[in-house]
Amino acid sequence: MTGMFATELDTPVYRGTVSCNTGLFINGKFVEAAEGGTIDVINPATGQLLTKVSAATSKDVDIAVEAARKAYKTSWGLKVPGVQRGEMLMKLANLLEANIDEFAALECLNTGKPWSESRGGDMNLSLKTFKYYAGWADKIHGKTIETNEQKLAYTRHEPYGVVGQIIPWNLPLTMVSWKIAPALATGNVVVLKPSEITPLTALKLAGLINEAGFPPGVVNILPGLGPTAGAAIASHPHIRKIAFTGSTITGRKIQEASAKSNLKVVTLELGGKSPNIIFEDADIEQAIKWAAIGIFSNSGQICVAGSRIFVQEGIYDTFMQGFSRTAKGMSMKTGDPFASGTMHGPVVSQTQFDRVMGYIDSAKADGAEVFVGGERHSLSEGFFIEPTIFADCTPAMKIVQEEVFGPVAAVIKFRTEEEVIEMANDTNYGLGCAVFTENVSRAIRVSNALEAGTAWVNCNISAEHNVPVGGYKESGIGREMGEYAIDTYTQVKAVHINVGLKI
Repeated sequence: MTGMFATELDTPVYRGTVSCNTGLFINGKFVEAAEGGTIDVINPATGQLLTKVSAATSKDVDIAVEAARKAYKTSWGLKVPGVQRGEMLMKLANLLEANIDEFAALECLNTGKPWSESRGGDMNLSLKTFKYYAGWADKIHGKTIETNEQKLAYTRHEPYGVVGQIIPWNLPLTMVSWKIAPALATGNVVVLKPSEITPLTALKLAGLINEAGFPPGVVNILPGLGPTAGAAIASHPHIRKIAFTGSTITGRKIQEASAKSNLKVVTLELGGKSPNIIFEDADIEQAIKWAAIGIFSNSGQICVAGSRIFVQEGIYDTFMQGFSRTAKGMSMKTGDPFASGTMHGPVVSQTQFDRVMGYIDSAKADGAEVFVGGERHSLSEGFFIEPTIFADCTPAMKIVQEEVFGPVAAVIKFRTEEEVIEMANDTNYGLGCAVFTENVSRAIRVSNALEAGTAWVNCNISAEHNVPVGGYKESGIGREMGEYAIDTYTQVKAVHINVGLKI
């Protein structure tokens, strides 16, 4: 018998119960882990235990993969028309929408992010994603290709079968939607591992899978540790494709394991060190606001966070004054994710807190000036770090070259367009970039020159459900979201039919 997590909340933004099953979701049922292990789930705003969830191991992955294979062969895949797959996805979206506030509250508890970000941002994007791919399910088209009068040639876009998916802890439900919605729309079956740190909304969604009409085994959700459950998914011989979002280091391991097992098709959305370039002709007030959103949203725990901020010398002092005021204002609104007006939450765990503080200490030792912040927040509990701005940074500093994944901005002064393009591209990463200028020619020219999978002009980290996401260089392989994800989850078969040729 699996357990339940349930708690009553009475907050300014949410009043009611939040709950989810804490078992593994395999073959349409919640079950205990085969080896009986559990994982502690911590509330990062307090540092206190929320609940324990079952911890999957390779044995559970084997069971889930077998259930998924059976479902694919008997009750899913190309046996279920796209219109029916779409109807189930839309029903799942409607069920999510009916419970959206509870999902938002559960994610606030599990991640510590403010209600405004969870309910106003993440939940809405997740919902749009499910609805969008519900509409795609009956639009998976091949092509008829002209060859000669004696042959009919056409292509079919077919699912892979069992797809393994591993998601990170920073945007839990959003990442679930980005992964399973296009996979199911195209007829694949799923074995998904949510982060062991933030598994609760994935498990909550699993509770709606059967109600939405999906046959048992089509979706399997297994919280577990990376070295056990994650490694088992990456190396499993019956998983034909894997999609991973997370660190570049782990992405390398997954690609290596996939190559050694059965040459899985791999989609990787990895780390970033996104440059934000602010030119002298930018609307500086807007640039300041967007720069703050770019690095302090979700406490900087976003792969496309604008953590390297390049400011042209003529506006450097003005920008720094305004940017520091914004950071100090956010610091004053740090705290309880459920409190009205909270703008800045904790980082997700003690491990992440220690990692970010280590980077802050490194920047201080390297000679960067602490312009704002740079310390643990004065709150008595939880993993809160002050919004931090470093000035006088140089390209070689660790704080400039490595992904911090926390509320830490490194600001660098530049003189010319050519100089800043060279500095911005001087990184192993290539996930996102932003350009602030009122000169449309410069905006196009510079965004084209930057080596990144996404470029924002006069805005920052604004994701859309119908626009692709992915990276250049060591920031990843392949694309998610939009129509591009349909290609990610299908393989093309060419069919040649002889209609008249005799030999």
